[in-house]
Order: sequence, then structure tokens, then C-alpha cells
Amino acid sequence: MQGRSDQGRADLAARPSPVFCAHRRRRKIPLISIVTVVALSSKRKETESLHFGALRGGMAILAVGGGGWLCRGGSVDGFPAFLPKEVERIRDPFARKIATRIERLPVQVTFSETSIMSSCVKPLKQSKVNPVVLLHSFDSSCLEWRYTLPLLEDAGLETWALDILGWGFSDLEKLPSCNVASKREHLYQFWRSYIRKPMILVGPSLGAAAAIDFAVNHPEAVGKLVLIDASVYAEGTGNMTRLPKIVAYAGVSLLKSIPLRLYASFLTFKSAAFSSYYDITNVGRLHCLLPWWEDATVDFMASGGYNVSSQIKKVKQNTLIIWGEDDQIISNKLALKLHHDLPNSILHLIPNCGHIPHAEKPDSVAELIIEFVQGDCDL
Repeated sequence: MQGRSDQGRADLAARPSPVFCAHRRRRKIPLISIVTVVALSSKRKETESLHFGALRGGMAILAVGGGGWLCRGGSVDGFPAFLPKEVERIRDPFARKIATRIERLPVQVTFSETSIMSSCVKPLKQSKVNPVVLLHSFDSSCLEWRYTLPLLEDAGLETWALDILGWGFSDLEKLPSCNVASKREHLYQFWRSYIRKPMILVGPSLGAAAAIDFAVNHPEAVGKLVLIDASVYAEGTGNMTRLPKIVAYAGVSLLKSIPLRLYASFLTFKSAAFSSYYDITNVGRLHCLLPWWEDATVDFMASGGYNVSSQIKKVKQNTLIIWGEDDQIISNKLALKLHHDLPNSILHLIPNCGHIPHAEKPDSVAELIIEFVQGDCDL
């Protein structure tokens, strides 16, 4: 693979790898049906937020949604002041390092009277090649890319990791609309203000729906697409749009519950060390403690969510599709369907991998993205 420095190779060799235990056979379950809470199907939202950690002290550390929480003070470890004090509890060195790089940039949008201070990880370097812009899954954050982002940077790529409006660590104290149109406009205004050239837009899981929606509506901003275990055939948020608000809030509040997060973590990956699951839950649920998290989530769910199946064939950009061969959340049969529906696409299945390849197999994902950016993947 071209573009990786000797130091990058050394860092890669030294990087701890995920830990696996004897894997369990699981039946495939429809994306929006893991757990029903008062007519709220929440499986997709939970499982998309679970990510593998790395070996540390003989234990696999995992995280849900990347973690990240409100904090009023500074940090001796260099964490930004808007992250919560609980960030100090994170043991994963990759998550800690990326957390120190998170910052907020002002983004002006038409649906808010004031600029939205929008969280992201900015690139360490500029590049002549179009930048890579990493979105994330439902109810997650830019920390989801803590393993793959450094590998892309080691290869010399200008790499951004952005928090989609309503998720992550943006300041939403004056809560704006968090529906699909608002998310799209927010991303466009961010791109117009800071990136300003066609990007390789990367979307995992529900982030793939956000990427397709954006690419179809703003083709001038997207040079290529990368879709990872894409949740693009679901018909929005279903019954959530008809729930009374009090019921919707009750259901959404359960998304941060420890039992539900633990259950979701078992379903997301092919296998993992049992001792790691409690750490997954403690890290991942903390971003839900942001004071506007429930409001933003209910607003999105009540709006109907993403329904991009009719937009897929309108995508004109060359597209790389990456899929975990053992994804128990979204069948890899849908990978074949998506490949068929996108004529300018190439499909790569990653063996022995579940729903979040960029966290479970970051080396493979980084290599595929680098080759695609550099034009070495033939369509």
C-alpha cells in the first residue's frame, strides 16, 4: 500500500489488535427489531454505536458510540473543556488520543439564529488529493474512527471526522431542528466553510444513508463515496413518527440503559471477550448524558428519519462498498443488492468481521479506502 511512512508502519505494528473469543452463532435479526420498547424499535440505533476497542492490560476494551460527555473544566490530559470529566475514565489509548483533538467550529445555517458550534476532528495535514471526510453511525460520534483515522493520516491523506448534527459533541444548547434536511444543510455549510473541495465522503451504517442523501443533493461537494455496512434500505423510523411525545421520550431514554447496551454489544460483533462488555457500556452510554441528547434524538426519530432507497440509483459518484462478511445486523445480501443498484461501484467483503469494520478490522478498511482514494481500485 502506497503512502504509508516508515514511522506509520512501526506504529501500525505496535498497535494492539482487537481480542476475540470463541464465536457464537447468532441468527440474523431485522435491522429495526432487536428490542421493542412501547412500539419503539431501537436495535439499529444501539448496535450502530458499538465499536471494538484494543488490547490493553490483557483486556479487550470496547466502546459504544465513541463516548464523550459534558465537562465544565479543563483536563490535565489535554481533553477539550466541553468534553465531560468522565472522559478521564477511558482506557483505550486511541480513543483518548482522538478525544484530545476534538474541537468545535462555528457553522451558520438557515434554521438557527446563531452559529452551531460543530464538533469534529480536523486533519493534521493538507493534501493535494481530495480530502477524506468520515461520518459516523446512528447515535455515535467522530470517536468511532479512532482506529482507522490515524491509519489514513499515516498514508498522507487529509482526513476529517465530522459529527452529524444531533449526534456527537456539537453544542446544541439552543436546540435546532435535527431532521434529515437540517443534517444535510449543516453538513453542506460545514463543507462550504472549511473543506471547500470535492471530498471522498465515508458513511458507515446509517451514516451511509446520510452520505447518499448528501451526494445526491450536493454532487459538486462529493468526488467519491465509501459506504460501509450501509443501512440504506430501511424505511425511516417507522412507528416512531406516530408515538406520543411522552412515549417517544420514554423509549429514547432507554437507549442509554446498561442492559440494552450490553445486549446490543453481543449482537453487533461476531465475538468479543466477555470481560470487555461492561467497559463498552460505560464508555458508550456517556455521550447520551449531554443535556440535549434526548431532545435531539426524539426530534430526529419523530421526523421520519432517513429513507434513501429511491435515491440510490441517482448516485453518480464512483462508490466503494465495504461490508463485514459476518454482519448480523444488516445481511451481506444487501451488500450485493447495493452493488447491483450502484453501477459505478466496487464491493469488498471483509471476512471474520461484523457490522462495524472500521472498528473491528481498521487495517483492512484503511487499506481499501487508501487504494480507492489513490485510484488503485478498479470499478
